[in-house]
Amino acid sequence: MQLDRLQSLLSQFPRRRVAVLGDFFLDKYLEIDPALAEPSLETGRVAHQVIGVRRSPGAAGTVVNNLAALGTGQLHAIGAVGDDGEAFDLCQGLNRLGCSTNGLLRCPELLTPTYLKPCDFNVQGLAGEHSRYDTKNRQPTPTEIVDRIIVELERVLPDVDALIVMDQVELPDCGGVTAAVRSRLADLARKFSSVLFWADSRRHIRLFRNVTIKANQFEAVHRLNPAVGEEVSYEELSQVVPRLRAEMAATVFVTCAERGILASDPEVTLVPAVKVTGSIDPTGAGDSATAGAVLALASGAMPAEAALVANLVASITVRQLGTTGTASPAQVCEALAEWTRQQSG
Repeated sequence: MQLDRLQSLLSQFPRRRVAVLGDFFLDKYLEIDPALAEPSLETGRVAHQVIGVRRSPGAAGTVVNNLAALGTGQLHAIGAVGDDGEAFDLCQGLNRLGCSTNGLLRCPELLTPTYLKPCDFNVQGLAGEHSRYDTKNRQPTPTEIVDRIIVELERVLPDVDALIVMDQVELPDCGGVTAAVRSRLADLARKFSSVLFWADSRRHIRLFRNVTIKANQFEAVHRLNPAVGEEVSYEELSQVVPRLRAEMAATVFVTCAERGILASDPEVTLVPAVKVTGSIDPTGAGDSATAGAVLALASGAMPAEAALVANLVASITVRQLGTTGTASPAQVCEALAEWTRQQSG
């Protein structure tokens, strides 16, 4: 890709209207000063002292954060959260990004999913993070809430260029993307053929139909618990991905970590990643790649071009330690120059 082509795509991003449907979490960082730790008078256990709190939208909210940083014109959140303080903080964060939360239902019977992340304020990156505390809904989402989510989806679809589905919750039907929602999405994707439908799922990616999907290399071959450092060979992926595309009846993207992204439409093409040196934090890299790819596709990019934009964006966000990173259009252009040098070398 030449710089002028990338700039042409990026110039379209402010015209794009994108809805994000799925599981919105609150990322809540507790910044701790280890030097202030003291024993509890009641129990004798260590009482960690919080000196700062950072809050930001997580999971589906991470995609919104990246879409906003890339200059998306209109953003809509669709899903369901609790009616609690965490929901207030989450909606505030989304609104600050320019994202409408009219479609993010407040439901007293639900908890607002939250990743509580204590971390030492003076240690950057993953090394400073303590054990995480997760709040999730672990019972099936009530049918009446699912029905309301579908209503909000159908209300927004006529007014957007792309819909991103973020299925974060691993327990079946316990999040915003249930079997009923997936079934309705398959129908709506046919009805709204001018809208780009894109799905990403931690456990259920093979259950989608008629929508473009992004899977990692292990999800593509249905390997649920890979070993540390394991990877799926290109030969295996090149055989599996065409079959997966036939099942989906839509384009398939497969992320392969530092190797890059496979795009199948229908021929399988491996688009190399930007080679990154030094410390990295992969948290949210897949979400940032989704934002870049979807905006590129909605702006007229071919699948291989969209995969490259996704790689460029991810190469920027992984270098931002201890936070969920984002990328600006200017940084994406700089990353293309770096990628081009690497390919010519």
